[in-house]
Amino acid sequence: MTTHQYAVEISLTRPATARELDRARHRLRFAANADRTRLMTVQGATSPSRALHRLRRQLDTLVPINVLSTHYPDRHGRVLLNVELGRDTDTAIHREAASSGRRPQDVLGERITTALTQERRERRHRLESQLSALLAEHMPEDLLACVATLLAKAPDCVNPPSRRRSPRCRRGTR
Repeated sequence: MTTHQYAVEISLTRPATARELDRARHRLRFAANADRTRLMTVQGATSPSRALHRLRRQLDTLVPINVLSTHYPDRHGRVLLNVELGRDTDTAIHREAASSGRRPQDVLGERITTALTQERRERRHRLESQLSALLAEHMPEDLLACVATLLAKAPDCVNPPSRRRSPRCRRGTR
């Protein structure tokens, strides 16, 4: 079997202490974000799910892991998650899976997708409400001009940054 390298993001339930990070660094190399709530590492394994499982076993007692996820989508376009559930939640998911004849991970995936869809709907509803309130006080063209100005000041909101290096960067000068 061929071993591949998988980029994994480790989301923590709280900021890790310096001591926790030091102990974890004895097991593997990783990068931590500024507030020490997320770690990134590369894990060798035969599959992305095995990489997540291996990391969970290595780090579970060292840092307060919330979710492990693959950083890049798999060949089906999915990002894999490794979530440790509480006993009650795990029992409920297994019970629902058994009664519907599905796999527990499929039931959990459906629940997560439903929750994310609901969250998107709620955010869109809040935005529409806020826009309605703004339109009640301002002319539509004034609001549109203001939004256009804000988006022009923050081009990353509209156009993702280019991966192509500028000619100055290629020469080694900034």
